Amino acid sequence: MDKGYEKERFESLKIKVSVAKKFRLFCKKMSKSQSMTLQLMLDFFEENGVSPNESIGPQIQTLENLIKKRINGVIAIVKDIEKNQTKPTVAMIQSLFEQAPEKQTTLILEKKELKKPTQSSYRENKKSELEPD
Repeated sequence: MDKGYEKERFESLKIKVSVAKKFRLFCKKMSKSQSMTLQLMLDFFEENGVSPNESIGPQIQTLENLIKKRINGVIAIVKDIEKNQTKPTVAMIQSLFEQAPEKQTTLILEKKELKKPTQSSYRENKKSELEPD
């Protein structure tokens, strides 16, 4: 039984025998009942605005070609940006880093002793100032 349509009664349609056989085979391929298959077909035509009298093939091919053209356009734009903006900017930044002098750090292997003024020299200077010439 079809979900949602259990309480509805059946209606007969007059269709040719060859069309009925073809439709029943299509329903088996879809694994749906005849009512649900027909409902899906009607929904498809209404949602997509397609008429069964028109061929849909060329329309899909036309859309596919338009999408491919748009994608190629986007690829061309990205390549142009890379060529004219990204690569020159990267080259400029790299040249700046290459020109920057490296900081030279001295390794501390030995402690350097600072000269401290000795008290004796200080005293000597003081004595010499106090002594008369």
